[in-house]
Amino acid sequence: MNAMTNESISRAKLIDGKAVSAFVREQIKKEAADFKAKTGRAPGLAVIRVGDDKASGIYVRNKMRACDEVGFDSRTVWLPADCGMDEVLRNIEALGDDPSVDGLLVQLPLPCGCDERAAVLAVPQGKDVDAFHSLDAGRLRLAPGRILPCTPSGIMAMLDYYGIDPSGKECVVVDRSDIVGRPMAAMLLAADATVTVAHSRTRDLGAVTRRADILVSAAGRAGLITADMVKPGAVVIDVGMNRNAEGKLCGDVDFEEVSKVASYITPVPGGVGPMTVTMLLRNTMNAAEEAIAKAK
Repeated sequence: MNAMTNESISRAKLIDGKAVSAFVREQIKKEAADFKAKTGRAPGLAVIRVGDDKASGIYVRNKMRACDEVGFDSRTVWLPADCGMDEVLRNIEALGDDPSVDGLLVQLPLPCGCDERAAVLAVPQGKDVDAFHSLDAGRLRLAPGRILPCTPSGIMAMLDYYGIDPSGKECVVVDRSDIVGRPMAAMLLAADATVTVAHSRTRDLGAVTRRADILVSAAGRAGLITADMVKPGAVVIDVGMNRNAEGKLCGDVDFEEVSKVASYITPVPGGVGPMTVTMLLRNTMNAAEEAIAKAK
C-alpha cells in the first residue's frame, strides 16, 4: 500500500513508538556490550539535576533506568535549587573532563536565577547528547552528524522503521521551537523533503497542513489538528503532550477523527514519547564510539 496516495483508507495504521524504541534499544544494547568488551568500560551518561522539580525528577529517573536497560554506566549529580550558577558550571566542567563520561546533559528547566543558556553552552562538544548547543544546531543545518536532537531524530527513526521515505514528499512541521520544530525541518530537508514550517502566526493553518504528505505537529495545543486539516493518506506525527478538559493525556491531533483520514498516525501516549529517551541513548553510544576513535 502506498502510504502517500491511497485515499480510501478506513483507519490509519498505528506507528508504535514503543515497538520502534524496543528495536533500537536492542541494537544499542549489543553495541554497548561490544564497546565494553573492546575498552573495558561501558558507555557513560551523566545528568546534572538542579532543584526539586517533580517532572524533572521523573525524566531523570527514566533516563537512568534506560541506561541500566542497555548496559550503560549512569550517574546523576543532584544540586540544591539555591546552589548558584557557579556551582552548576563547576560540575559541568568536572564531568566534561571525566573520560568515563561520554554523554552529559543538564536537565531543564533550571530554577530561577540559573542561566539555562550558559549551562547548555558549557557542555563540551562531543558530549552534548541533547544536541542543544548552538554549534550542534549549526552543524545540523550544514552537515548532520551522528549526534542529533533526540525527539526529531526519534521521529526520523520511526519513519524509517515503517518504510516511510520523506524524499520528494511535501512535509509540514507545525512548530518553530529549537527543540523540535527547527531541527525537525532541517532533518526532513536533509532527507530531500520539501518542508514548510508553520506556527502560531500562520494564516489559514488548515490550508497549509492539507498540503502535507507528512505532517508533524509539536504545537502543544490539544485538538489543534482536526480531520479537515489533513490530506487523505497523509502520515501524521503527533509530538504534542497536553491534557484535555477531562485531564487525560493527549496530543495536538484529534486522534479518533484524523485516524480515519491518515494512512499512518502516532498515538499519544505511546508514539513519539518513547523514542526521545531512546535517541538520547543512541547519541551517548555514538559519542562514546567517536571519543574512542579520536583517541586512537
